Parts: sequence; C-alpha cells; structure tokens
Amino acid sequence: MKKEIKTEPQTEKNNSHLAGEYFVAAELYRRGFSVGMTIGNAKSIDLFANKDSKTISVQVKAIKNKNSVGWPMTKGVFIDGVVYVFVNLNDFGKPEYYILTAKEAKEKFKQYKTRGIITLTPLKTEQYQERWDKITA
Repeated sequence: MKKEIKTEPQTEKNNSHLAGEYFVAAELYRRGFSVGMTIGNAKSIDLFANKDSKTISVQVKAIKNKNSVGWPMTKGVFIDGVVYVFVNLNDFGKPEYYILTAKEAKEKFKQYKTRGIITLTPLKTEQYQERWDKITA
C-alpha cells in the first residue's frame, strides 16, 4: 500500500508578482493617484500612476518570502524615468515597500555568473523604505 504524502500547494511565482502589483496600486490610490495596470507577462511597465496631470511609470518586483535574499533581475531592464517598487510580501503578512529611481536600481543591481539580483538587505534604509515621495519627484 502506497503511503500518501500531503504537501502544501505551492503558490506560483507569477502570483507573488501580481499580488505585489495590487498592493502597490492600492498604496498609490491611497495617496491620491489614479492607477492603471498593464496586462501581460512580458512588460516593462506594470502601473501608470496619474496625479495632478502628471503620469508616472512604475515597475513592480515582488518576493513572497521574508527570508528571500532579494529580487531576481535581468541586466539592462532599467528604464530611465521609471520608478521601481520592490515589494517584500512577508509571506503575505504586512508588505514592505522599497522605492528606487532607475538610477538607484541600476546601482543596486548585482550580476552574478548565473543570475542578477537586487539584494534586500541594502534597501532596508530610510533612503529606500516607504519612499513614496519618489513617485511624485
């Protein structure tokens, strides 16, 4: 008789990203922005935030696990003028937000032999954490 092994269902990687987009959209809405979401998997802009006749392009990167090292990235994906919001969903607890300009994101990007990453620990400063003011700057 086979022994049945019960496992927790794995959440798909894409679900974390989508949850991050919704959390960021909600935060922007709370701050008085009209928010439009783009659809699809291969996109360079996730959200358009509009306030006072000014539209900001936002790229969202999300990780689910509070023990994650950081956000996997591809070299050369940073677009000038885009604001990057890195979301740590904390296993779906209270999310943490790190807001970077394209220039700051490029500076934090590390390329390794097999992958690129923006590491979480260096972003845990006042320069990046909860810096929603960068959206309007």
